[in-house]
Amino acid sequence: MRKYYLDNIRFGTIILVVIYHVIYMFNGILTAGVIGPITTIRYQDGIQYLLYPWFMVILFLISGMCSRFYLEHHSGKEYFKARTRKLLVPSTIGLLVFGWIQGFLNMTISNALTPLTGQVPGIVMYLILAVTGTGVLWTIQVMWICSLILLLVRRIEKDRLYTLCSKVNLPILLLLVIPVWISAQILNMPVISVYRFGIYIFCFLLGYYVFSHDAVIGILEKYSMLLLIPAILLGITYLTCFWGTDYASTPGVNTPLAICYGWYACLTILGCGKKYWDKANAFTRYMAKSGFGLYVFHYTTLSAAAYALTWFTNTHPLLIYLLSAIAAFGGGLLLNEIISRIPIIRWCVLGMKKEKNNV
Repeated sequence: MRKYYLDNIRFGTIILVVIYHVIYMFNGILTAGVIGPITTIRYQDGIQYLLYPWFMVILFLISGMCSRFYLEHHSGKEYFKARTRKLLVPSTIGLLVFGWIQGFLNMTISNALTPLTGQVPGIVMYLILAVTGTGVLWTIQVMWICSLILLLVRRIEKDRLYTLCSKVNLPILLLLVIPVWISAQILNMPVISVYRFGIYIFCFLLGYYVFSHDAVIGILEKYSMLLLIPAILLGITYLTCFWGTDYASTPGVNTPLAICYGWYACLTILGCGKKYWDKANAFTRYMAKSGFGLYVFHYTTLSAAAYALTWFTNTHPLLIYLLSAIAAFGGGLLLNEIISRIPIIRWCVLGMKKEKNNV
């Protein structure tokens, strides 16, 4: 039976990722590699603080859950093959086919392209652009690594751990914030802060072993409104305490307050999603099918629009935000519709097989 609430939470989170990146492109906190502030009004930056502690975490939780559901009907070999096509191919081969465009935009916005022009061979420049264009695809690179680790863990524990986790209750779910916090302190890349391997691998495994149990989700569904209260209070406290600081790097991103807020937000979203959003209609089905493409392409169209609007026009800041958002959503979905119809290219960039509706 299709678990629509997971589809809906996933594409809903991707929509929030797009909104986050629109704000991020013009934010006044982390200005490296983006356009930077276009107005002295900075209240919109608060959206970044409220989203960053949990929106990637919940995607890894859901990915782990879906891995369990897939492996209930497929072999480990089939899982590895499917995950490699869907995750590794777009984040490696896809960079050479399409990602270099994002790299070009990134380096143009950062004023890093001009010093290299004519100074390095064309093929070297192309490879630099491709690597620089990784952008949002770091997420699926880490998910592929999580998948390999899962296959190894499954071979060792042989479902004993999964059976044990079926007994998890509400107090344990609440206390899991402690090992989540511990995992957030390890395996973090020193320069590229988005690669937080510790917390993402651990949450992926939690999704597979804990949250894939219907009984566990049932507990979150039952107490979803109660969980909402600490999530909101922690979010307000986190925003107040960390406003104006670097929310995406250590130590801020790994503080107990940031992890507590992120964890209780995830528990609340899973519970509320199961209780109120476990249904489908034409819009949710379309977004569930197109969400991955929107994630892959939105930052490219956003970057192009933001650069053009700020460098070549004298548009009002509010209108720049609005037009950039339209470019991110509309352009991302349009590119997905186009690329998904081109043989070979859709395999390279989106990991799609011949069947267009393959997920």
